[in-house]
Amino acid sequence: MSKYKDKERGAIVSLNAKWISWAHTAVAYTAFLSALSVGMYLHFHKIVQNEFYGYPDEWFPSVSATIGDRYPERSFFMLFIAMTSGPRFALVALWYLLTAKPGKALPKFIAGVGVFRTLTCGGWTYVTSTDDHDWHDIFMISYLVATIPWTAGCIALSPPNPAAIKYRKYLAGAFFGTIPFMIYFFIQHKIHRVAGAYTTYSFFEWSLILFDVAFDAVTALDFDTFEIVIKDVKGLSKGVNVSSKPTAVIEKEKGKATAGIFDVKFSWSEILDTAAEVYYGFVFWSMLTGLGVVIWYFPLWYMGISGYEAFVMSTIGPLLLGIKPLRSFVMRNLRLLHFLSLGGLLAWQVKDPAYRLSTIGVGVAVSCLSWAATLYSESAHEVRLESKILAWIVGLIMSSAVKFAWQTNNPLWPIMHDANGGQNGVGLALAILAMLRFTRRAPIHTGSVGNGKQNGSSLLAALGIGGLFFGLHSLLSDSSTMILWVWEGYPVRGPLSAPHGWFTVAAMTVGLLTGICQPGLVSSWSVYGVGCIGAAILTLYHNWFGYYGALTIAFYLTAIAPPMIAAASKKSPATTFGLGFFIYNLMVLFHVWVVAYAFVPGGPLVREHTDWIMATMMLLIGAGVFNLTSVNSSRRETRGYPSRSQHRKYHTLALGIINLFFIATAIRRFPSNDYKPYHEDSRIITAGIWTIHFSLDNDMWSSEYRMRDLIREMEIDVIGLLETDSQRIIMGNRDTTQFLSEDLGMYVDYGPGPNKHTWGSALLSKFPILNSTHHLLPSPVGELAPAIHATLDVYGELVDVFVFHSGQEEDPEDRRLQTEYLSKLMGSSSRPTILLAYLVTKPLEGNYNTYVSDVSGMHDVDPSDWDRWCEYILYKQLQRVGYARVSRSTITDTELQVAKFVVPKGDAEKAQVAVLDSDTEARNRRVSEHDVPEGWKFPALFRGEGVRGHRYHVFNEPWYYRP
Repeated sequence: MSKYKDKERGAIVSLNAKWISWAHTAVAYTAFLSALSVGMYLHFHKIVQNEFYGYPDEWFPSVSATIGDRYPERSFFMLFIAMTSGPRFALVALWYLLTAKPGKALPKFIAGVGVFRTLTCGGWTYVTSTDDHDWHDIFMISYLVATIPWTAGCIALSPPNPAAIKYRKYLAGAFFGTIPFMIYFFIQHKIHRVAGAYTTYSFFEWSLILFDVAFDAVTALDFDTFEIVIKDVKGLSKGVNVSSKPTAVIEKEKGKATAGIFDVKFSWSEILDTAAEVYYGFVFWSMLTGLGVVIWYFPLWYMGISGYEAFVMSTIGPLLLGIKPLRSFVMRNLRLLHFLSLGGLLAWQVKDPAYRLSTIGVGVAVSCLSWAATLYSESAHEVRLESKILAWIVGLIMSSAVKFAWQTNNPLWPIMHDANGGQNGVGLALAILAMLRFTRRAPIHTGSVGNGKQNGSSLLAALGIGGLFFGLHSLLSDSSTMILWVWEGYPVRGPLSAPHGWFTVAAMTVGLLTGICQPGLVSSWSVYGVGCIGAAILTLYHNWFGYYGALTIAFYLTAIAPPMIAAASKKSPATTFGLGFFIYNLMVLFHVWVVAYAFVPGGPLVREHTDWIMATMMLLIGAGVFNLTSVNSSRRETRGYPSRSQHRKYHTLALGIINLFFIATAIRRFPSNDYKPYHEDSRIITAGIWTIHFSLDNDMWSSEYRMRDLIREMEIDVIGLLETDSQRIIMGNRDTTQFLSEDLGMYVDYGPGPNKHTWGSALLSKFPILNSTHHLLPSPVGELAPAIHATLDVYGELVDVFVFHSGQEEDPEDRRLQTEYLSKLMGSSSRPTILLAYLVTKPLEGNYNTYVSDVSGMHDVDPSDWDRWCEYILYKQLQRVGYARVSRSTITDTELQVAKFVVPKGDAEKAQVAVLDSDTEARNRRVSEHDVPEGWKFPALFRGEGVRGHRYHVFNEPWYYRP
């Protein structure tokens, strides 16, 4: 309301600023509610319809459906949202003026976030998903991510107004508390296709809008102190407390609501220090996790121990610190040693696999030596030591987040380069800058000062470090590892790698912060017992319950890491880290032996004993906990340095940024589940089988991109992939199926998990997977034989698909038992069936005659193709119309086999196929390509010389069949 003031007060005409807030609230609500009202009145049935259901199953529209492309509701929304922009920018500006204080950076940051949110809101409003789906999603995700610092910052900067602070906390809690329920019902709709789930999701989505606008409406309670002349009539912008509550009490409440993060006095120097430390920690984990996958290349191609496995011991470099003159040299030249360790990141430039392994191996050895020496050097100063430990563990969390963004590859690994998504050059440049910043402070002591007065045992500390690092590396270096441990197939009854991998990262984050703030608590035997229970649940159970155990062990490992590493840093580094990494290496080998038992000495003794691995890991950590109990008194004496809170809060902010990055990536990677086959009109299902050699090509490069290109160009709808389980330290904790399924637009069943001790089998399908079960076939002597039995919805017909990897040639009894098991399993299905398998038999001989028999009811894709030994495609109750063999180039050691089938519809076509099943001559009648419809034909791209080393080979062209 306008009113005149006398000149003394400096106001001629003024308007109370609270009306800016009310105008923003009214116009924003009008924009959404007018679109909802008009849409419900004019297009009710259209806007409640989704890709699966319509009215009456769904009876309330989502926000996007309401404000989307339909006229006139879209116009109503755009008109009023444009009108909202004026009050919105004014609201952000007024909030900055109210909260700005000399020397405070946070108000400027929050103002910038407010402007950014306003612009991105305009982005997803005026660029609809129909206009440009990618940019619409980018704007929407950016808006949602920016809401987090905006909300937390507004609470932290709130003037001492108890009512406003109370409402902000309630509305922020309601907003963020709504999100898990919204995601849950979206998954129920998108993945499980539950009728009515989208309507429930829509209510939660609309609630977010209401809470979001209401949160900003609370500014009306604060802006009451402002007049539009920008004159502070009550003094709130000066920090005056006009309430009955003491300012200290109100500030404490604000600190609790924001975890005190925004109380930090921001310093660019400390920000750069934290960024450098975290990134340098990420570099350490990038090299350590990259070493295993490079070592794995050699036994993979040698089919046994090659000798190069000795590079596993690269990590025991800290043992050199036991030599006093050498220790003194290392301590005085830490910057040089850290710089030399970055040579490991140059490995991608080395083309020869053996030299590339040597390069990364030396880099890891020097890196472990340098980090151990750094921690020992900093151990005399609690704050600096804790900062370095935080960098190490936050670097692990960053590594997991980056791997999630690169779909389980790390862009700095030696197996990555420009052609397959690597960012090695950029990563190296940043690593050099981070190293220079990381090492800018001189070491506190240079090795001449002993730590003999410290309580505890060096040996127990070493045992704890060995178990701890094995747990961190094997379980937490990739967010999908433990999710795949508990995966049991379709229907989905547990977490998915995307988006639920964030739960693992969140548990790691909470665990690390708890370990820093409550080291005495997490070092107790009771919390250790909780960690043991979590490890047991992860090992013994599946689906969501098993994953709860995974979250528990993730929390525990990162919680116990700070006190355990701190205690180890104060003892002899040659013992605690040198011996500790040696024990870690033994655990790494143990980790491999349980699955590679058929190829290594003593392997049968530990065959399939992941439970022993987990028990040993927890016993080693228990030794470290025992050591901690003897040093807890000294920790209590040194706990609580006032200056600690600064670096802690900077690292907490770094963790927040990493988590936001992970969430944004998870939203981006969320499966669309709207995949379509290549030749829907012809009712063709193109099926393939490929042994992919753990996604390492002949030249030691990650091969996912090359595999994707061939699968896409061959127009494959369903493919069985073998040798896929890379979720072990020695294999990089990778999952190729994530990249392939998302980039190709396919449903995926990973197959038996890493704790099932197989080499892996996976299924990718353009058709929905309705049900799948995993089988471990009889293998009394040799390697375990994994199989997937999946039922697909193919053009409205149920089709069974089996993916299977048989045992080795050296174990004939294993293969005989497996043949009988699988043949009976296939024979038990009365539906159309396809087998995509690695059988290890010659055509028309031995076990072949059991696979292709009355017991299974299966037919060979072409019995006249005599030049086969490993890969086979069998089928029944389908009309096979094409068969091709495509050369592998240098991707793997095995070709790609592909067959095309027509899925019969109606009783008449099914009867014709039944006749073919009993008529071998008619079924196998071969015709030329000119005699088949266009939709049946294989791509001409691979005729002749083909492309990129791929061509139709063996019989040099596809074969076609027609009765």
